[in-house]
Amino acid sequence: MTTIAQALREAVERLTEQRDSARLDAEVLLMYVLDKPRSHLYAWPERTLSPAELARFETLLARRVAGEPVAHLTGRREFWSLPLSVTADTLIPRPETEILVEQALAVLPPNEPLRVADLGTGSGAIALAIARERPQCRILATDISAAAIAVAQGNARRLGIDTVTFRTGDWCESLSGMQPDMIVSNPPYIADADPHLETGDVRYEPRTALAAGPQGMDALTVIARCAPDYLQPGGWLLMEHGHDQGKLARQLLELTGLTEVIDYADDAGLSRVIAGRCCPE
Repeated sequence: MTTIAQALREAVERLTEQRDSARLDAEVLLMYVLDKPRSHLYAWPERTLSPAELARFETLLARRVAGEPVAHLTGRREFWSLPLSVTADTLIPRPETEILVEQALAVLPPNEPLRVADLGTGSGAIALAIARERPQCRILATDISAAAIAVAQGNARRLGIDTVTFRTGDWCESLSGMQPDMIVSNPPYIADADPHLETGDVRYEPRTALAAGPQGMDALTVIARCAPDYLQPGGWLLMEHGHDQGKLARQLLELTGLTEVIDYADDAGLSRVIAGRCCPE
């Protein structure tokens, strides 16, 4: 007979050699199996798992030991306090992307019906977070992947957010007929040959959502060059980039004629989000 406490202890031992998040991974997987909050695990540590619960937990644990992301095993990932569904067709939302949301909200006035475009929306994380905080805004979320758009649409329906529309398309090409006040994007920005693409969770995520050319700058460059053709005068472009791409990203936006260019750091002090303003009147 295996208790909750025993199951967690043994799971952490199996996961510890592979990753720093062993305790959290074990807890999330057991919470998922039991459909209970974390508090339940510690309020009832002596509760015995049923054979079915234990078997399911063991199956998920074995897949995690083999490297599959927890978000794919549970089909869930929280972002901006929103419970999002994720699949192998979408990038798994990261905490650092919340910096992009924070800076977008700092620019967007609370009570104006502005238009925002989220390019490469994936699971819809950025678009839905902005929509939750700025319900008066109209948001277009786009992605070249129809499968990703389907996931994002499902998240919007489940969260009851109806101010986001979705469109399949490649970067600015999907903005036909729209002149947004803001464009936001978390595009792929890892170099094609980066060895990290062959390790950890990213092995299970779509390569097209991760890698973009020899320096990882291809998608950032495409967006920066086309955004001024679509943005309203005075509109903003904000993009997430790699921690070592801040200088290149700044130069890129300045070369495309954007003004008030600023690079924002994440909580670790690493360069993370570039922003610039378009064609002031």
